[in-house]
Amino acid sequence: MPERTRVDAFVAAVVSGDHVGAIRDFYTDDATMQENANEPRRGREALMAHEARALERLNKMHTHPPLAVVVDGDHVVVRWIFDATDKAGVTRRLEELAFQRWQGDRIAEERFFYDTGSAWREVDPSTS
Repeated sequence: MPERTRVDAFVAAVVSGDHVGAIRDFYTDDATMQENANEPRRGREALMAHEARALERLNKMHTHPPLAVVVDGDHVVVRWIFDATDKAGVTRRLEELAFQRWQGDRIAEERFFYDTGSAWREVDPSTS
């Protein structure tokens, strides 16, 4: 079961923009990540590589402070909003729930839930 301070440190790392570092520092070696009902990605190294590739396609990723963080034993739920600005300068937003299962002080499983119909909709970042 993670301490709340450990969960808060994870959240702070993601909000700071260090997405790959957050995976390195807060996930187990054999962690999984899953988008909705898709097949999960497996292994911390693979998760870091996938995240790095995704970020390379962008000019900027802005992570808003979470709207909610719930810790219940080994389970944590984070309500995230991400604004991704592509190389053409277009900003799109994703709002998701991340459901995590922690093993001690590291994330072993994470599954993201979001509405694929409204995911990555274009937004004006100056009004957010």
